[in-house]
Amino acid sequence: MKPVNDFGRKQHKYMPTFAKATGKPTVYIPNYPDEDEEHIPTTGFHGEQINILYEQLSSYFATQPYIYVGIDNFIYYREGDVTKSVAPDIYVVLGAAKFPLRRSFYTWAEGATPTVVFEFLSDSTADEDREEKVHIYLRDMGVQEYFLHQPEMEKPAEFRGWRRESSGTIVEIRPDTRGALFSESLNLSFRWTDQHHNHVRLLRPYLPDGTPITTAIEERNLHAESKKRVETEQVLRAEAEARAAEETHRRQALERELEQLRRQLENR
Repeated sequence: MKPVNDFGRKQHKYMPTFAKATGKPTVYIPNYPDEDEEHIPTTGFHGEQINILYEQLSSYFATQPYIYVGIDNFIYYREGDVTKSVAPDIYVVLGAAKFPLRRSFYTWAEGATPTVVFEFLSDSTADEDREEKVHIYLRDMGVQEYFLHQPEMEKPAEFRGWRRESSGTIVEIRPDTRGALFSESLNLSFRWTDQHHNHVRLLRPYLPDGTPITTAIEERNLHAESKKRVETEQVLRAEAEARAAEETHRRQALERELEQLRRQLENR
């Protein structure tokens, strides 16, 4: 892992550029429900994936006041029509103010549309995620990129992404040689790794040069390792200084003894 200051320089270098939203942050608009009466429970696999990716993206964009990262809340994308709503697992809005947090996101009030959307496949919504939502997100809403991923290791791996070109054409994003998909909007690469301890196929973000964006647990471990390394170096330095001082003392004692012997010989 690269030093924090090196990562900070890369983060600044690779941060996406965007225009500020034309509207204003809107916490809540009456008559637009912000809770789902037919709640669909989330599995542990999905919960782990959603929470970790949300944490990583929120941390990565933390210094940017006009990047909003949303998680599992309603997005209303047509004023006056409460049926025109979706609730993606995670979405990123470039240009929208980070604060205040919203109960729902209203595109016409904010003057912005989610830039990138992430959905994680579940049995109840898999077909909709693969087909209908591609058109809802990219064509009806105007999202730039849409990614879907299967986080449960017991099921076949599936990681796909689509991008809306400037012409309006929807194209599927081609994976690179490692199976990663690149988000041009976020200037980040995404690929998954298997977490065998909890059977989660974890989708993770990387900088364009391959540097991973760490999780909070990984950051704590890195800081703990760094602290331990510093403490070990301090102990080794103290031991070396003690040995050097002892050697100096021994040499000085030997020199005094030799001087005393020399004087004794001269006085004979």
